[in-house]
Amino acid sequence: MTIPCEIAVKCLLPPVRAVIAKKLTSKYNLRQTEAAKRLGISQPAISLYEKKMRGKALNLDDPEILELIENLAESISKGNLLHERFIQSFCEICRTARSKGLLCEFHKTLDPKISAEGCKLCINMESLRCF
Repeated sequence: MTIPCEIAVKCLLPPVRAVIAKKLTSKYNLRQTEAAKRLGISQPAISLYEKKMRGKALNLDDPEILELIENLAESISKGNLLHERFIQSFCEICRTARSKGLLCEFHKTLDPKISAEGCKLCINMESLRCF
């Protein structure tokens, strides 16, 4: 059995990081090494995100999700984001994406026992509280 959080780690986290990395380096003019340090990933990962060689599994064109990502990128760019707030922001992005059904087809693909059409696990955002 594959749980929704596993799907999010595989299919949502990399595209979110890719968008944040791009914003940190282009909009906020951080060097790749500094962006990587602030995101807690490697500089080569930032490079792969920017070259679109990683983090392209999911299209994040949803305005609500993009706004959440923009807010997180801005906070990261200022360099004073608390670790707890960083985690909460990522979880909020995940909850929003899941509540919109953006991960359902990935879940069905990775776990054939899941019926994406009838599944309501992620639709109610209040039931998605991780902590």
